[in-house]
Amino acid sequence: MFWFLLLAMVVVVAAVTLAVVGGGRSAILQDVAPEQLTDPLPATRPVGRADVEALRLPVTARGYRMTDVDEALGRLGAELAERDARIAELESALAGAQATRAGRPDLLKEPQGRPQAPWQGPWEAPWQAQEPSAQSAESAQSTPRPDGEDGR
Repeated sequence: MFWFLLLAMVVVVAAVTLAVVGGGRSAILQDVAPEQLTDPLPATRPVGRADVEALRLPVTARGYRMTDVDEALGRLGAELAERDARIAELESALAGAQATRAGRPDLLKEPQGRPQAPWQGPWEAPWQAQEPSAQSAESAQSTPRPDGEDGR
């Protein structure tokens, strides 16, 4: 039985050796076309949730291609940092507006110097429409003009 197993093992090793050595005469395998033909993230607009969910990175023998992963993560990190900066800017502007409003509660009230009349246009506003008095009309007619004409 021992001799039978030894002979079977020699036959298997010889068959594998012949297959490896004899297979070298066939044509060499062609180079594989690159799996990534286009950039998976849009370049003309900000990256959205659907873009991230649709992102598929090509796989190599030892995992994902490091350059593709680095580019995708770098782009996503830059856009998140830009959005965080914009959010911080808007929050600080809102906090400033709220602080101003808290410091001056009358900021949003109507001014007290003007009457509370509905707006009728700048030419008919009640606080601007003043009837000329008879005295001011007489003084305007009796005042001589600087150019020497009397206005008649």
